[in-house]
Amino acid sequence: MVKAIVGANWGDEGKGKITDMMAKEADIIVRFQGGANAGHTIVNDYGKFALHTLPSGVFYNHTTSIIGNGVALNIPVLFEEIQSIVDRGVPKPKILVSDRAQMVMSYHVLFDRYEEERLGGKSFGSTKSGIAPFYSDKYAKIGFQVSELFDEEALKEKVARICETKNITLEHLYHKPLLEPDKLMEELRSYRKMVEPYVCDTSAYLWNAIKEGKNILLEGQLGSLKDPDHGIYPMVTSSSTLAAYGAIGAGIPPYEIGKIITVCKAYSSAVGAGAFVSEIFGEEADELRRRGGDGGEFGATTGRPRRVGWFDAVASKYGCRIQGTTDVAFTVLDVLGYLDELPVCVGYEIDGEVTTEFPPTVMLEKAKPVLETLPGWKCDIRGIRKYEDLPENCRKYIEFIEEKIGFPITMVSNGPGRDDIIYR
Repeated sequence: MVKAIVGANWGDEGKGKITDMMAKEADIIVRFQGGANAGHTIVNDYGKFALHTLPSGVFYNHTTSIIGNGVALNIPVLFEEIQSIVDRGVPKPKILVSDRAQMVMSYHVLFDRYEEERLGGKSFGSTKSGIAPFYSDKYAKIGFQVSELFDEEALKEKVARICETKNITLEHLYHKPLLEPDKLMEELRSYRKMVEPYVCDTSAYLWNAIKEGKNILLEGQLGSLKDPDHGIYPMVTSSSTLAAYGAIGAGIPPYEIGKIITVCKAYSSAVGAGAFVSEIFGEEADELRRRGGDGGEFGATTGRPRRVGWFDAVASKYGCRIQGTTDVAFTVLDVLGYLDELPVCVGYEIDGEVTTEFPPTVMLEKAKPVLETLPGWKCDIRGIRKYEDLPENCRKYIEFIEEKIGFPITMVSNGPGRDDIIYR
């Protein structure tokens, strides 16, 4: 059985925790898109971790972690990350890297930084991990595939060609130091040395695993609203964040994805710029941010304070629909226990009309939230394991949201730990 774990919103919904929890029953966990630009925060018996490239199932001995062909693979970052968890007592994870994955080069990170600098106030709020330049090169067909590392002569010829084109931009647009072919070759040789023991045809490996009836988890990064096609373009990421892309980014048949668990937060949060209709500000926002998540709402990769807001039923209904949701995992519900009342955004007012459908960005910029308020439960719900033991107002909040989004909430997370979960 293949299950996908993806985000309904802007990312930071708590996918890492849900993956870590479900990995207990899984044999294989696959990262299928994105790179080290977003992180997953995980709290387990080994401690608290922020993962960036490693799949969130690496804490179990029985699992194999796969870096799929759709990932933006920053090889040194991956290996630093493996070392950092091993240094903290985690057994060395079993990792396979797709021979078709492409590599984030050091110059991708530089170009990312230079471009944000050049754009100044009009920047995209990039994490400066090289992701947009990486995917631009991939689709311009000048990226480096892992498999290319093993043909020295072809590599030399390609490096010379790429330096020529990149140096024109470096010299005339950014006025920055030029790339040197010899240094790039050194970089690529060092990557080859690091990655060689892990490289394989992961698509064939997964095909065989599916035939053997293995349990496979596809782990997404970010969420629906950061998808380049279906999100808040242009304030989106550079690879598809949807479960459907899991089939492509892992190299498996789409009909094998049997369950799509979409992770949805009990309130809203977003890192980076872009339209965010239910956003709140000032004292109210500071309080929610401080109490939010485990250790507060700050990005796992950048440490940036996340923007926060009330639950957005319009964005979440859309986010779940576009993912093809079979189950919703509703997270960080415990955070809201301090509130007397809970506003929920149930519609958008655009040019005097109210809609419950999520619009494209141009309309989204004009949207004002239509709020409905529910009574709070005013107590700590951590430690509760049965749905019927939750306070009545808490259950009412969950059921109200379930009705508004139109997808079944089958898991409720009420704390950061692996066991803080209620099944419905």
